Amino acid sequence: MKDKILKKLTRISKKNKILRLPMLAVIFLFLAFCHLMRYIFNQKWRLCGTACAVLVFLLSSSFALPVLLDIDYENGGESTIYESNLESMMQSGDLDDIVLDDGELGDGFEDYESYDVAEMDTYSMDEILQANEEYLHGDDEPAAGNDVSEAKENITFSADDWRLVLINKQHPIPEGYTFTLTTITGSMQCDERILTDLLMMLQAAKEDNVSLIICSPYRDLSKQEYLFERKIKAYMNRGLTYMDAYKMTSQAVTVPGASEHQIGLSLDIYTASYLVLDDGFGETIAGKWLVEHGWEYGFILRYPQEKEYITGIGYEPWHFRYVGKDAAKIMKEEDLTLEEFWDLYVE
Repeated sequence: MKDKILKKLTRISKKNKILRLPMLAVIFLFLAFCHLMRYIFNQKWRLCGTACAVLVFLLSSSFALPVLLDIDYENGGESTIYESNLESMMQSGDLDDIVLDDGELGDGFEDYESYDVAEMDTYSMDEILQANEEYLHGDDEPAAGNDVSEAKENITFSADDWRLVLINKQHPIPEGYTFTLTTITGSMQCDERILTDLLMMLQAAKEDNVSLIICSPYRDLSKQEYLFERKIKAYMNRGLTYMDAYKMTSQAVTVPGASEHQIGLSLDIYTASYLVLDDGFGETIAGKWLVEHGWEYGFILRYPQEKEYITGIGYEPWHFRYVGKDAAKIMKEEDLTLEEFWDLYVE
């Protein structure tokens, strides 16, 4: 077949001098095409395997998938890739309509498992204090917390101090980090070293007629992964690309492996009169009491307002972290986040 075509093309070029050069070009292209086809045929299995590998990568890659899905056909089929709709939403104000509270995350999920506070494993301060009554009022004196020093110059803070371990997106949980869990009550757990100060804080709140409810102290990796992935899917269901959904989620839910809940030093707190974990808790009596007095027992508001650019997490008035009394006192007086405290005081 190839020889017949070549003979026919050669015959045409000989009979028509005007077509000689164009026909030579056609013959060259035809020979190149034949050579390419022969190469593909000889390497068909190798090329097929390569094509399958590329296809699998594109379909499974979290970075490539938005490129395949986020194509604007109304504008000539140009891919928006990461020139995403997130920026336009922020500029137009439409982003407010897409920011999700935890209670909305079940929309569109048949396998949704609610993690709203109404269905969390939660305990009131009365339940916790009652469960630990023997511990608080037993014959053995509870282990004392840190003594609050009056002079900052006499205090030194070590990077090896477990109370000050810095966990965030840039500093995941250190390899080999170990701690011992203790039961607060029921199935609720925390690092055993913070229990005394936690109970003392709850007792003080009770004496001040402040209602506190504890939820989600220690969380294992699987629970953190579930919360993170669930919120990503919820944002994607609202029209965001994977990259935008990831960005939005990481500002509201700590990236798995970088959550203080996983080391038992943080806990979420709300109150009976406000059963939602959102900004509004900061305006409640309980939220204000925790900011004013939590430091006295070693607990700080971990993600304060207008410090998002430092912590990488949006304002969470319900999220408190144990850092010890000395450090908490300084952070309160100087309005510091843990990140800022590390830069100034930790050696």
